[in-house]
Amino acid sequence: MKLFKREIILFAMLTIVFAMTGCQTSTAPTDTSSNISGDITVSAAASLKDAMTEIQTLYKNEQPNTNLIVNFGASGALAQQIQQGAAVDVFVSASTKDMTTLKDAQLLDYTTLKNLLGNEVVLIVPKDSTTSINSFEQVIDPSITKLGLGEPTTVPAGQYAVDVFTFYNMMDQIKDKIVYGKDVKEVLTWVETGNVDAGVVYSTDAKASSAVKVVAMAPADSHKPIIYPAAVIKASKNQEAAKDFNDFLSSDAAKAVFVKYGFTTL
Repeated sequence: MKLFKREIILFAMLTIVFAMTGCQTSTAPTDTSSNISGDITVSAAASLKDAMTEIQTLYKNEQPNTNLIVNFGASGALAQQIQQGAAVDVFVSASTKDMTTLKDAQLLDYTTLKNLLGNEVVLIVPKDSTTSINSFEQVIDPSITKLGLGEPTTVPAGQYAVDVFTFYNMMDQIKDKIVYGKDVKEVLTWVETGNVDAGVVYSTDAKASSAVKVVAMAPADSHKPIIYPAAVIKASKNQEAAKDFNDFLSSDAAKAVFVKYGFTTL
């Protein structure tokens, strides 16, 4: 009888050992590396450069097997490049107009299209400017001889600026003062260096520069709503990675970066 009890105890101990061994096997380290990999080319509005550069680093930390390449420029010009066959995986525009152009041309994956961000239009002057203007209407003042705007046919910020001055019925009065830039960052640089007396940019651009000051903010009803949409390009050779990055742009981590640089998340 005592022998029988010993056998039972031995059996129970062996069972516990085997169970523990099984648990250890099931919790052994596994390969947790991401399946997302390859190159992703993103075409993004120039006004997104600072925020997107930071987001690029965040995404690389999360998806180390990807190679994220970001091209910045005027949204209209970037849309034209995509229409002409440029190898782009994700497009982030500073206007719905240019995204709609690609949508109408059936170049987007419609299921990925989303409104991502909002912004505001401001009038800026160099930090050391002595001008006393404090509204868009006052750019007719003699102290403003050169006014920097983005080229409205390709630069959304330029189109928004035209909207504002048209709202005030001023385009004819200021047309001889206007100098058009290839993108909003060029206009910002002109104001920073004093090559123009004033310029119209996004509030996020002004916030990022210590060399300019904002003298006026455009009323919301003076221009079309400023919306930054994002979408995956249908011809992308790396759809899985493109969709993953497009989704990442709406993540809490990415939103925090956009808000940091002054954007409104939608």
